[in-house]
Order: sequence, then structure tokens, then C-alpha cells
Amino acid sequence: MDTPWQNSYCERLIGSIRRECLDHVIVINERHLRRILRSYCDYYLNSRPHFSLDRNAPTEREVEPPSRSRVFAIPQVGGLHHRYCRAA
Repeated sequence: MDTPWQNSYCERLIGSIRRECLDHVIVINERHLRRILRSYCDYYLNSRPHFSLDRNAPTEREVEPPSRSRVFAIPQVGGLHHRYCRAA
């Protein structure tokens, strides 16, 4: 049985998936949808900043000092989002 306090977490995640991903993509079939959702989940857990985590991702990222070279973008979720890193 679901409890009322669990629904808010589910609705928040589903809303994020819809707003940040599915509203910008035309889904062709189930296989395509699964690929998009896998890509978004990887982005959500490894790259997306979360305010509750002090703008870090659930999988912590190292702090890259400005002394490292230029900043470059790594496209994620088919180019909808990007992860920014400094060249080593």
C-alpha cells in the first residue's frame, strides 16, 4: 500500500522526467522510450545538479579548479542536456 508521503517523491521524479526530457522529444516506439529513459536516468544520477545536495549530483563529482584548461561540454540525453568538465 502506498502512503501519501511517498507520492510526492514519485510525482516529483515523474514531473522532472516529463519537463526535462519527454516534453522535448518525439517518442517513436517503446524501445526508443526505454533508451531515452535510460539515458536520462544516467544523467539524473551522475550529472544533474540537485539543490538538496548543494548543487551536486547523487554520484559526487570532483571539484575541478580553474587552473585546469578550457571547459568543454559533453552532450547527454541526446544533446538535450550537457555536462561541463575541464580538460585535464
